[in-house]
Amino acid sequence: MNKKERLVAAIEQGTVIDHIPTAKTYQVASLLGLFDLDTPVTIGFNYPSQKVGKKGIIKVSDKFFTDDEISRLSVVAPNVILSIIRDYEVVEKKTVVTPDEIKGLVKCNNPKCITNNEPMATHFHVADGILTCHYCEKEQDINKVELL
Repeated sequence: MNKKERLVAAIEQGTVIDHIPTAKTYQVASLLGLFDLDTPVTIGFNYPSQKVGKKGIIKVSDKFFTDDEISRLSVVAPNVILSIIRDYEVVEKKTVVTPDEIKGLVKCNNPKCITNNEPMATHFHVADGILTCHYCEKEQDINKVELL
């Protein structure tokens, strides 16, 4: 696709989050605090995608995300593509992948787990879309987790 055919305006510098599952687009924007930014943010969804049928895309001017923010993103929308833009050109592209361990991002769904009863961070091991609590060993589907 050439630059004249873009569905969303180009940004001079910042980050493009692409290939977001359409239903997760606003959750991603909320999770990353994009509604509180003072810089331009473009949010689009239901764009055609060869990979996922329909996709969301978010363009954030003058914002580059930290590893912690990207980890949070991986829980909600793994496999999205982050493109770093400088002078209207993509200088780096990376696929967001869910790490093997997630600490302090997700609530354990076991009410008796120590993390729900003591002031301590949660800790999960991740395998095949299943999160297993490090403390109580309760398993939960990554698509049904509650973020802290």
